[in-house]
Amino acid sequence: MKKLEIACFNPESALIAQQGGADRVELCDNIKEGGTTPDFEITKQTRKNLDIDLYVMIRPRGGDFVYAEEEFQQMKNEILQFKTLDINGFVFGILNADKSIDVQRNSELVELAKPLPCTFHRAFDEVQDVFLSLENVIQCGFSTILTSGTMPNVAEGITVLKQLVQKASNRIVIMPGGGLRSTNIGLLQDQTNAGFYHSSAITDGSEIASIDEVRALKSNLKE
Repeated sequence: MKKLEIACFNPESALIAQQGGADRVELCDNIKEGGTTPDFEITKQTRKNLDIDLYVMIRPRGGDFVYAEEEFQQMKNEILQFKTLDINGFVFGILNADKSIDVQRNSELVELAKPLPCTFHRAFDEVQDVFLSLENVIQCGFSTILTSGTMPNVAEGITVLKQLVQKASNRIVIMPGGGLRSTNIGLLQDQTNAGFYHSSAITDGSEIASIDEVRALKSNLKE
């Protein structure tokens, strides 16, 4: 069964995602920055209102994914804080200055998050060596990589996404995301055969997911 994750920037979108049939919510803040760590109390309330899985973004700021020691400590503290809620996983990613995967720091955060699974987010799309980076992310212990195939969107990255799914060989989930819509999810499935798909389901330039788009995304997923 193929599954759908909706990136939500507010509690309203999280409820829409659930009502539309999504399998999981990725909760974050600050849509203009591409997602940052959500407010703790908002997350707490969102968790109470959701029956489906809830993953939480851990990202101290927008911009690049190279973090100072103080920011790294903040990420650690946020993971420990959010683990007190009944969430289901985390989403984060740290790069070195040369755009390689920071294996040591990512591994520390994955270890800290246990037993909850972790997704390496679209920081992956900035790496220089995509297939070496795949191996490094697997080494760190992540369960999923959210990626547009290192391209601006999934349609352009479809060839790389297909290769990533093949090379991952069920060792890690490759989750296409970035410009994923109900209009192209069928093509992505046919070409990549990925098991999980990621979209904001926002169609009107707002910060609220469209329930019609969530339903269309879900209905276009094949068994």
